[in-house]
Amino acid sequence: MSSSTNPARWLIALDIDGTILREDGVMNDAVIAAVGKVRDAGHEVMLATGRSVAMTLPILDRLALTPEYVVCSNGAITLRRDADAPTGYRREHVETFDPSEVLGTIRDNLEGANYAVEDEAGLYKFTGSFPDGTLGAVSEKVPFEELLEQHATRVVVISPGHKIEDFLSVVERMGLHKVSYNVGWTAWLDIAPDGVNKSTALERVRGLLGIPRNRILAIGDGRNDIDMLEWASVEGRGVAMGQAPDEVREAANETTGTDLNDGVATVLEAF
Repeated sequence: MSSSTNPARWLIALDIDGTILREDGVMNDAVIAAVGKVRDAGHEVMLATGRSVAMTLPILDRLALTPEYVVCSNGAITLRRDADAPTGYRREHVETFDPSEVLGTIRDNLEGANYAVEDEAGLYKFTGSFPDGTLGAVSEKVPFEELLEQHATRVVVISPGHKIEDFLSVVERMGLHKVSYNVGWTAWLDIAPDGVNKSTALERVRGLLGIPRNRILAIGDGRNDIDMLEWASVEGRGVAMGQAPDEVREAANETTGTDLNDGVATVLEAF
């Protein structure tokens, strides 16, 4: 049964890292099978991730998913399926911002940090040092001043010299009220256009697909999933992974097992 012929289809939005992928990058067979089960039942199963487009599309292939929409870059980029596009998807909606002010503020408050700016084409320009693979294959090292000239879908800041608690404290003191930001597991800061997050992009997708709010299921594990889980929990199901931080679990109305225990498969198998 295709999603278009299922009158009671749900919108199922899945985070990637720490959710369908274990923290070590492995995707378990049980998760792949459970995703396939709900896909074949006619539900709209899509990804909603902080990853760039280039790092998201291979995950779709591994899951054998071809959803109508895909949310990348924490909601700043929404893709739509397009058979004529080289990758099978085109950019349907893109949010950008001028990163110069926020970059200057962070540089003044966070000594020794490393910076990257992602543009709408998925190219990262960065200064400093980033671990291999974290920015994807398309990146270019440039002077800090060149970052200020970009139109950004996202700014990434990492500060390995800071503990996560210290990093959070510095971020809060900066008062980044003009942009949306989320801090990851380590001293990693994702900054998006003001008011843009996974939930804003998913609400747009939900409206386009005509799926009611009470048939939404979202699963995630990170601080960048908080808005998505709160949004899904209003009338539908917001499910936090078992290893998620306390504030993430509090944003959800359900909790499942950890990534190591195939928490996603547990939810989808019982769906």
